[in-house]
Amino acid sequence: MSGSNDHIGAAARRYGKATLAEAVARLRDGGLVAVPTETVYGLAADSTDAAAVAEIYRAKGRPDFNPLIVHVSDLDTARTLGQFNERAAGFAAAFWPGPLTLVVPKTEDCPVTAAVTAGLDTIALRVPAHPVMRELLQVSGLFLAAPSANRSGGISPTTADHVTRSLGKAVPLILDGGPCERGIESSIVAIDGDDYRILRPGPVTAAQLETIAGKPPATARIGKIEAPGQLASHYAPAKPVRLGAQTAMADEYHIGFGPVAGDMNLSEDSDLAEAASLLFAALHDADASDRLRIAVAPIPETEIGLALNDRLRRAASPK
Repeated sequence: MSGSNDHIGAAARRYGKATLAEAVARLRDGGLVAVPTETVYGLAADSTDAAAVAEIYRAKGRPDFNPLIVHVSDLDTARTLGQFNERAAGFAAAFWPGPLTLVVPKTEDCPVTAAVTAGLDTIALRVPAHPVMRELLQVSGLFLAAPSANRSGGISPTTADHVTRSLGKAVPLILDGGPCERGIESSIVAIDGDDYRILRPGPVTAAQLETIAGKPPATARIGKIEAPGQLASHYAPAKPVRLGAQTAMADEYHIGFGPVAGDMNLSEDSDLAEAASLLFAALHDADASDRLRIAVAPIPETEIGLALNDRLRRAASPK
């Protein structure tokens, strides 16, 4: 592989036609590119190239039993990799392009390398909405494996600077598309015949899914890693995290919400979508502060708040 993690370093460059062309060339040559999606920045590689996928795991320090999401340009392309029954197709029609990942059975001739699916007979697929990622998919013609562009288990990146801080020279090129709009990873839903299970809560809520399905999700299976983001400790700063904190100690950086002001506030208006868009940026700032610990104000366990609290519990879990 030429032009691997080499002389360029963590070069974050504003998105443009020339930069896009360089990104496509790198990906086709088996290299890595960090790229924005509407959720977080992803570390992209050709999902059919085993050596390129190995570079993702190496750069992130990611456990190889943790599957990767494959990003594609549309549902027709997704059908070449995974089997979509009526339930899966219904969710895809409702929420793609967008922040929903569907875990479906692989097709018999699925070309994705085994490391992407961690040896499972299912594949996690998403059609992203961000214009930079969409154009990269369309111009390259590749199926892009793209986990979050940060060290495994660390805070997910919502800006190009977060990628640089976390991965440094491990990423030869970062397409800088500005801050991510959603700021929290996609919802992940596994399809089991007519049933569905939420493997990771996210911007697409259980209520939205139930509206399309006409039935609630089935109970999630315990203990089996079927998709990204299911490890007990994940999305974690280097510092200890305390949750449900109405007030903070002198050595704690306080992330507030609503009436709890804190050192910074995820949303003074208690807007959960706004809080989701700022959560990882707030954790990055807290981790970089001069305080020894991090405290986070209570966040309601409703709608997107379920996803925020999922990320925060994993961030606070013992390493």
